[in-house]
Amino acid sequence: MSKKSKVEEMEGELNDSQIAENPELNEEHKESDNTAETSMTVEDQLKEELAKEKDKFLRLFAEFENFKKRTSKERMDLFKTAGQEVMVSLLPILDDFDRALKELSKSEDKEMFKGVELINTKFKETLKSKGLEQIEVGEGDVFDAEVHDAITQIPAPNKKLKGKIIDVVEKGFKLGERIIRHPKVVVGN
Repeated sequence: MSKKSKVEEMEGELNDSQIAENPELNEEHKESDNTAETSMTVEDQLKEELAKEKDKFLRLFAEFENFKKRTSKERMDLFKTAGQEVMVSLLPILDDFDRALKELSKSEDKEMFKGVELINTKFKETLKSKGLEQIEVGEGDVFDAEVHDAITQIPAPNKKLKGKIIDVVEKGFKLGERIIRHPKVVVGN
């Protein structure tokens, strides 16, 4: 083993002396040192680029997940209120039923009243099953501009009704959580 190490030593000395004597070999030796340094900087650059690409990927992935959640929510909202136009067009029919029942209750024909009342109940239940709800408003309730639509103000019959609802002219309805028709009310002034 000692012979090999001596041989290796001699080869190392020979290479060093050749490099010192031959300037071309000296340049190659320097270039190999520079290549090692350059490879380290290239490696660092590649790591930096990889980190940047990972960051871009994570941001894009997060953005895509947010997009999926947002579109899913919008889609669910759309399904909930898909029949809004149809419901709004049926509201005057509900009003007509209420007026008809009011007039029929005055008449002597109780059979006709019961028949119309059954149809009205069935119609309301069908609309309710599709998400339509009546907004409950009573006389004496506090006026809320976000919910109620004041069509007029009249002097309050007493001080307790000042700023409160005196009469409901037209019923209000909501579909799901969205108000599709505000109740039209008369407010005491």
